[in-house]
Amino acid sequence: MKKVLVTGKNSYIGTKFKQWLSNDTENYTIEEVETINDEWKKTDFSNCDTVLHVAGIAHVSSDPKLKELYYKINRDLCIEIAKHAKERNVKQFIFMSSMIIYGKDAPIGKEKIINKDTVPNASDFYGDSKLQADLELQKLQDENFKVVIIRTPMVYGPGCKGNFPRLKKIAKLSPIFPNIDNRRSMIYIDNLCEFFKQCIDNEYSGIYFPQNKEYLSTKEIIKIMSNTMGKNMHFINIFNPIIKLLSKKINIINKVFGNKTYAKEISGDFSYCIVDNDESIRRSI
Repeated sequence: MKKVLVTGKNSYIGTKFKQWLSNDTENYTIEEVETINDEWKKTDFSNCDTVLHVAGIAHVSSDPKLKELYYKINRDLCIEIAKHAKERNVKQFIFMSSMIIYGKDAPIGKEKIINKDTVPNASDFYGDSKLQADLELQKLQDENFKVVIIRTPMVYGPGCKGNFPRLKKIAKLSPIFPNIDNRRSMIYIDNLCEFFKQCIDNEYSGIYFPQNKEYLSTKEIIKIMSNTMGKNMHFINIFNPIIKLLSKKINIINKVFGNKTYAKEISGDFSYCIVDNDESIRRSI
């Protein structure tokens, strides 16, 4: 039996993974621990096989007043917990890094394909706080302490936060949507949980780039959502020139309509992709 400790109690990903492993109580035990106010220090790490570190501040603000807090939580706390785990002979430490460490999305009409040789280049302090933790954790790797860096793209699923539920609202309320094609790497929560499980079962170490087997476009997501809701969405071109012009200056537009993908050859054999794109979006709404 493997014992897994998740840092970041009640986090979306941590809670989903706990539910995922709870289906196999013969082979796994899993516990969540709070990281606020150093609560995690009261937990016994010494009998854990794997620590899954998902605690952190998400990309919710660009307020410079919060810069110090981002580094404190996303970098310093992460490294402190990892060192604590290593000192107590934990065998494996899995860190939720992020695709955000590669900077902004490409504007409409331009490709951004990240491969194994692409050098991370964070564009804000959220991305840089994740990148610095990512790089420092790699230095802790040795034959007795396996470090797994998972540079996830956007994670979505039932009850998730962020841009995905905003798209759901658009699909529900609007009869029209811009007819713009783009490509994005994303990963459905069940596929990510299965990837975590494979990391633990196979005692992985190193840097990984899991994603759904096929890329998604915002237009495709809206279309599947609309069809699932029984709505007839009309995709129109009239606003495309304005949106493309604004995308050169306003990054939020590129988060919706821009391009950012991992080259498929760096994402493994996709055996962890147990739910396809269409079904994953239907399940998510």
